[in-house]
This record gives sequence, structure tokens and C-alpha cells, in this order.
Amino acid sequence: MKTSLLFAALVIASMAIARAADKPLLAVSGKVIYENKLETAPAAPWKTAKGDWAAANGVMRGSEKPEDKHGAVTRLPNKLPDFIIEYEFKFEGAKSTSLSINAVKDHMARIMITPKFVTVQRDDNDHDGPDKAIVFARLAADFAPGTWHKVRMEMVGDTMLGQVDDLTAWGSSDLFKQDRMAPGFTVGGQSVDFRNLKICEATLNPDWEAVKATLPKPGEKVAAPAAKPAGKKKNAQ
Repeated sequence: MKTSLLFAALVIASMAIARAADKPLLAVSGKVIYENKLETAPAAPWKTAKGDWAAANGVMRGSEKPEDKHGAVTRLPNKLPDFIIEYEFKFEGAKSTSLSINAVKDHMARIMITPKFVTVQRDDNDHDGPDKAIVFARLAADFAPGTWHKVRMEMVGDTMLGQVDDLTAWGSSDLFKQDRMAPGFTVGGQSVDFRNLKICEATLNPDWEAVKATLPKPGEKVAAPAAKPAGKKKNAQ
């Protein structure tokens, strides 16, 4: 009897967690734009610029090639409306991975993930020009190798939200009102596994102001990143 009651309690708790995870944040999901379980190496319409991308144990694995002197990158050629992107990843030895969105020219935004940090940012949009990246939040994390984690990026109008598991941050920029192009994954080092990618159209959550009040303000949570070893290259991904 006690076993049955315990099982029932666990089921109820898991259902409550699932419902909480499904609550809208910045956006409410709409029509599915693209969906892929990522069980194979990336094929058309994916465009692989750098690195080694292959199937590994039923999922897609990305690895940096040392000779590239650049992180591994694979992207979809899609132009996106307001959107929600979701997928899962796990570290298999790599030092970093990101979900990256481009503008028509250069980068727009990303969720950068290392085993110890999640960074949600507006990207540097001109590299050598006056523009600079803006970090909305850098949150301490602890992602053990071989464990799956869920990533979610939402963008509506001039606002983006990034979430990895329960680590959540947001920020706004006029850059986000430009065309959003070429969503993709990057990997620094070897390797990261990916699965269950889904991209949906989105509309603004009517309760966004209430949700926003529960989240850190942009720039409020910016943990210091680990120092880079002397002489290490900087990947432009």
C-alpha cells in the first residue's frame, strides 16, 4: 500500500513539474516551422561550415576540428519570424556549445553554454567595428558530461529569452527587430550531442509582464567567466 501511495505521489509530482515547464514565458508557441529528432548527421537543408558533424548512438554529434582553428558550426538557412526554438544537448568532452542566431550580416544573439556557465547575450554585430556584445545574464551552472539538458530560445519583437533547464534570462535590443537568419549550433572542442530540435512560430505571451517580474533584470546576474589560458585562440562562431 505504501509503495502504491509513493508511486502515485511521484507521478503527481512529475506531472506538476511538466505542467510548470510548459507554462509560457516570453512567447506562446504556434505553427511548427521545423522539427527534427537529430538522429543522423546534418543533411540538406543544413549547411555545415566547420567541424565534424556525424550520427553517434542515435543522435547528432558535433566536434571541433583542430585544423579548422574555429569552433564547429552547422546552421539551417531559415529566415525566422517571432519564434521559439527548443532542443536537448549533452556534453561529451567539449568545452562549450551555443545556439546562435544570425542577422542578415553578422551575428545577432546566442545562448552560450559551458559546463559551468550559461550566457544569454546580444551578439557583436560587426566584429571589427564599434558594436559590442551585450551580456544579458551569465548564470552559474554545473553540466556533468553525459547528462541531457534542455535549451529554449524565444524571440518576439525586440526581446529574446534564453533558458537552459531552469536557468532563465532575457534582454531587449533593436537588433532583434531585424531579419533573424540561420539558426544553428556551435561546438568548441570535442564533442557535444544534440537531439529533439523543434522550431515554432510564436506570439507574445499576454502574461509576459508578470513573468518578466519574476526573472533577473538584464545585466543583474553576470557571473565572472573563467579566465582564458594565455595564448588561447578566440573562436568567432
